[in-house]
Amino acid sequence: MDLETVADELYRLRPEEFTAARAARMAEARTAGDRALADRIGKLRRPSLSAWAGNLLVHESPGEVEPLLRLGEGLRQAHRDLDGAQLRELSRQQRVLITALSRQAGQLAAQAGHPITEVARHEVENTLRAVLADPDAAREWASGRLVRPLAAGTGFPAMAEGTAPTPPRPAAKTSKAARSTGASKAAAAERRRRLTQARKEADRAARELRTREKAAATASREAFAAKKNWDEAQQRVSDLTAELQHAREAQQQARSAEQTARERARTADRGVREARRKADAAAEEMQRLETPEP
Repeated sequence: MDLETVADELYRLRPEEFTAARAARMAEARTAGDRALADRIGKLRRPSLSAWAGNLLVHESPGEVEPLLRLGEGLRQAHRDLDGAQLRELSRQQRVLITALSRQAGQLAAQAGHPITEVARHEVENTLRAVLADPDAAREWASGRLVRPLAAGTGFPAMAEGTAPTPPRPAAKTSKAARSTGASKAAAAERRRRLTQARKEADRAARELRTREKAAATASREAFAAKKNWDEAQQRVSDLTAELQHAREAQQQARSAEQTARERARTADRGVREARRKADAAAEEMQRLETPEP
C-alpha cells in the first residue's frame, strides 16, 4: 500500500464515504508499522460534491482529459496572438465542450449514487473554465484529486461570456465607401454606434463577471477553510475513537487477567487451608502417640 494508490481510491469514493475509508486505510498503515504513511493519508482532505464530480470525469472518462487540456492551450495561445478567427472557433468549441462535460459529470455522479445540485454543476463548469485559462489549474484537475472547485480566473473575460474578441472591421474601407456614396454613410454611422454600444455592454458584462467570480472565489475559500476545520475535528474524533477502542481492549484484557489471578489466589488459599488442616491433624496424632497411657 502506498499514498498514490490510497489517494486514487479515496478520491473516487462518494464524499460521504471518504472519511470512513480514510480512517480504515490509516489503521491498516499503522498495523503494518508505517506510521509516516498513516500520517500522510490522514492529511488527505474530503472533496466537496462538485470537486468529487470533477474528479469522476478524470477517473471514469480519461479520454475527455486530453481534449480539454489541448483546447486550453489553444485558447491561451490564441489570446497571446490576438488571433480573432481562431478565438471565435475555439470559444465555440469551449462552450460546447464545457456544456457536454458538465452534463457528463452530473451523469457520472448520478450513476455513482449521488446526483449533484445545480449549484454544484455550476461549480463544475467554473472548474472547467479555470482549467482552460490556467495551466496550473489544468494540472491540478488532471490529477483527479480536487478537494474544492476551482474558480475561473479573469484571463478570458470575453471567453467566459461565451464570446471572443473580433478583429477590427475594415472601417477605413467602409468610411471610404461611405464618402463615395451618401446612401451608405448613415448605415456606416449606425453600425459604428451599435458596435460602440456592444463593446460597452461587453465591458460591463466582463466587469460584472469578474466581480461575481471574485465573490465566488472568496466564498469558496471561506467554505474550504470551514470544511478544513470540520475535517480536522472529524479526524481528531476518529483518532480519539480509535484510542478509546484500544484503551477498552486493554482494560478488558486487564480485567480478564485480574479475574484469572483472583481465581488462582483462591485456589492457592484453599490449598493452604487444606494443608494446614492436615498438618494440625498429624501433629495431634503425634502428640497422642507420644503421651504414655496411664
